[in-house]
Amino acid sequence: MTRGFILAGILLVGATPVAALQVVYPPDGHQTTAPQIFLIGTHNPSEPVRVNGEVILRSPAGHFAPSIPLALGENRVQIQAGTQTLTLHIRRTLPPEPATPLVPTVDVASLPGEPLCFQAALPPTEGVKLRLGQWQTELFPVPTMPPLGNDAVLINPSGNSPVNNSTKYQGCLRIGQPGDWGQPELIYGSQTWQSPGRVRILDPNRFEVATLSEEGIARTGSGTDYSRLTPLPAGTQDQVIAQAGEWVQLRYGGWLHRRHLTTHITTSPPQAILRGVRSRLGRDWTEIHFPLSTPIPITIHQEPGVVHLTLWHTTAQTDTIRLDDGAAVRTFTWQQTHPGQIRYSFYLQTDQSWGYRVHYQDNVLILALRHPPPLRTHSLTGIKILLDPGHGGTEDLGALGPDGTPEKQVNLQMSLLLAERLRHRGAEVILTRTTDVDVGLAERVRLIQTQEPHLALSIHYNALPDAGDAWGTQGIGTFWYHQQSHHLAVFLHHYLTKNAQRPSYGIFWNNLALTRPTVCPAVLLELGFMIHPQEFEWIVNPTAQIQLAQTLAQGIEAWLRQSTPK
Repeated sequence: MTRGFILAGILLVGATPVAALQVVYPPDGHQTTAPQIFLIGTHNPSEPVRVNGEVILRSPAGHFAPSIPLALGENRVQIQAGTQTLTLHIRRTLPPEPATPLVPTVDVASLPGEPLCFQAALPPTEGVKLRLGQWQTELFPVPTMPPLGNDAVLINPSGNSPVNNSTKYQGCLRIGQPGDWGQPELIYGSQTWQSPGRVRILDPNRFEVATLSEEGIARTGSGTDYSRLTPLPAGTQDQVIAQAGEWVQLRYGGWLHRRHLTTHITTSPPQAILRGVRSRLGRDWTEIHFPLSTPIPITIHQEPGVVHLTLWHTTAQTDTIRLDDGAAVRTFTWQQTHPGQIRYSFYLQTDQSWGYRVHYQDNVLILALRHPPPLRTHSLTGIKILLDPGHGGTEDLGALGPDGTPEKQVNLQMSLLLAERLRHRGAEVILTRTTDVDVGLAERVRLIQTQEPHLALSIHYNALPDAGDAWGTQGIGTFWYHQQSHHLAVFLHHYLTKNAQRPSYGIFWNNLALTRPTVCPAVLLELGFMIHPQEFEWIVNPTAQIQLAQTLAQGIEAWLRQSTPK
């Protein structure tokens, strides 16, 4: 799990029961918006522990994880065992109110006639108006339900989270005249508030064209809270049709941060012509070359056994395509789905896709599809597997067990045990770390992309957000992102829960850094909950660790033998 805990009390690393009462989470002075919080800690199992006077449930080793409700404001929590007492002060707050009443607060731009929409978060008020230059419009209250955060999928919340006391007002303008129309003003009651951002309507006869100077992370909206789209290769060109602060929207739909691109003004938007398509068969990859007159945006979408490539702002003048029947591709189709949009569908030799790469070489788009790995009858010789022990170093501990054992430690132990068993089967194993060092996420991802293993597993143990039920949540969780990783995630999840006889926490699609590489199936495994008192005892048990490593190695080999061509 990516979060770490600050100790309150005494830190004693290891799984052996200790006499001293300790609480490893939350720290004294912790602040949260959650309606409840769990206490993670341990004490001698022969002596009862009380929280606010009530005896709490503990594991045989004396570990505990009770959840307690929190009132708004200051909460004083007393943990007592024998003559020892720990007092924690926990503050529960409402979710933060908007820092400014009007959104957007940054410079924005759009094409003429496009709706410019504004939102205001205010106490219930009559007559809320927005004024922009010579235009004025009324903002009306809109019924809203507070959106559940992404963490809600992980904790099954009760739905009783507090709601702010503001009302959401919304209204839109359409301005057809290009120009800089200044700063919007919000008028409500007797008050006027001026946005620091300015509104600009773009000149429809002067096209601002963006060129990506590096691979760009495209998103569904103007910020990192929005979902990721297919990254755009360096060299991609497209027209800028909107702006919000440092984010711009390209004509094909995606939003990118300006740090990825440069812009220039021209008299026409990027358009491409595509003629002959050819391919090149290599030892491990099939490359498909699309010679385009302009490097335009792309979208890649995977389904079982199919890779779809969409070329935006492109018209086909194609008569001849060479794509020999090879190790990766069985056949293909293409169609001009809309004016200026072409979709290629590559049907693979197996339902399992083994990875892809995509980049521009000048104006030639090169899509490379990975061949299935060679698999011998009685060995994993020729198979390359990357293992990523999560966290590491002095700052990135990961989750903490009730006695203070850091997740980084058991991640590494399990990865080394698993590596030994995979190597015994003949596999080449690469580890992102072999000692207690800090390795950044970007470096871990880079290792996957450059080493090109046949599969990558990131090894973790789990925790929960504050509102979770630490005592009532345990089991193995499996996380995937690209469709090519889904079957691996499902197979290993069920293999482990069945053969290791562990509970199932669930299988999740999740936008995690270690699940995003495209060159191979990549899965992040949460092999149990560090914060669950009884599961933690299994996690740190040396015999159980060896058994789990053996079971996981068997599951990896079983999946490989099921998924590779016979």
